[in-house]
Amino acid sequence: MQSRKSESSKKTNRTRKLRLLSLVVGAFVVVVGLLVVMNLVATQADGASTENQESDSAALEENAEAGADGEEPAEGEEEGEGEDKEKKAPVPVEVVAIEPGSVSAYISSTANLVAEFEVKVLAEVGGRVLTLHAEEGDRVRKGQILATLVPDDEQINVKKAQLKESNARLAYERAKDLVAKELISQEEYDKLEIEYRIAEQEMAEAEWALAKTSIRAPFSGQLTQRMTQVGQHVQIGDELFQVTDFDTLITRIYLPERDVLGLTAGREVRIRLNAAQEVAFGGRIRQISPIVDTATGTIKITVEADEHPADVRPGSFITVDIVRETRSDALLVPREAVLRELQKAHVFVASDSVAEKRAVTLGLEEGDFVEALAGVEAGESVIVAGQGGLKDGSPVKVLDAQGSSS
Repeated sequence: MQSRKSESSKKTNRTRKLRLLSLVVGAFVVVVGLLVVMNLVATQADGASTENQESDSAALEENAEAGADGEEPAEGEEEGEGEDKEKKAPVPVEVVAIEPGSVSAYISSTANLVAEFEVKVLAEVGGRVLTLHAEEGDRVRKGQILATLVPDDEQINVKKAQLKESNARLAYERAKDLVAKELISQEEYDKLEIEYRIAEQEMAEAEWALAKTSIRAPFSGQLTQRMTQVGQHVQIGDELFQVTDFDTLITRIYLPERDVLGLTAGREVRIRLNAAQEVAFGGRIRQISPIVDTATGTIKITVEADEHPADVRPGSFITVDIVRETRSDALLVPREAVLRELQKAHVFVASDSVAEKRAVTLGLEEGDFVEALAGVEAGESVIVAGQGGLKDGSPVKVLDAQGSSS
């Protein structure tokens, strides 16, 4: 029995081994088949790529031969020739002729205009405001009454002072006769005289206080502020009005010492309103400070503007231009024609429909023009518009002022 079991077990193991071996062989066969298929696919792809490369080379050779034989160019070549034609098309530009003229260099400084005469009218006596006789914006004359205070107390004081002065005067006159007759001593006479003189002063003071109840303009000008109203009780020193004289406006500028050398009082200057650069008017240097401010190294210069436009007011922010140098026969080039590159500058001159690039040496600058010391001549036409993309030798088409070609 044992021998039979042993033989059966051996058969079973042999069968299992055979099955395992058959599975391994089958898997190996499948892998080999897949590798063969992948190799065939790769070979076919390489062949197709080679054929494409060969066809592309043949096409390139045919195109080269066609070009050599004078056949029509490809579409890309036609576009390239069109771009070249566009580059050679004239550029529309505007020109201005260079002309000689006068140009000046200025020393400029900014400041505020102020009224030379501007004061605040103060109450010189206390009291209640009775009436107002002027309002803000009114023109007033020197001595004109602007307001009045209730004068009751001052009038009473005047009457008391008048009675005291009258009594002292009578006593003094009687004493003159008595002292002449030696009926009173000289000491009594001197005492009565002093009392009389004091009474005169007291009456003058009372009359002065009564007069000050009428608030008057200190000079002719314009009432620019009213700081009181009817019924208000004011004290001595309270601000009631502000009066400004607009006829003479002045400004004070501060310049470095080197810029003041050569300047004298009476020199004409130009004043420009910063709020509106087109508003310009004349002025003159009234005085130059005799000292240098050690803190800033500047010198104060007072400038006055006697005749100025009506819309120029005290407080306006202005620029003062003092002429430093003037050249009367300078070649003037429009500022917009000058192209600057670091320390160099150049312009384009339109000559025979061609733009010629010229290096220029610049001098004084004023307003819209720059002085050309070298590089251009009078009568030549410089390009003032359209020169941004130009090169030396570029063809141009000159437009007139209306934008049409000429």
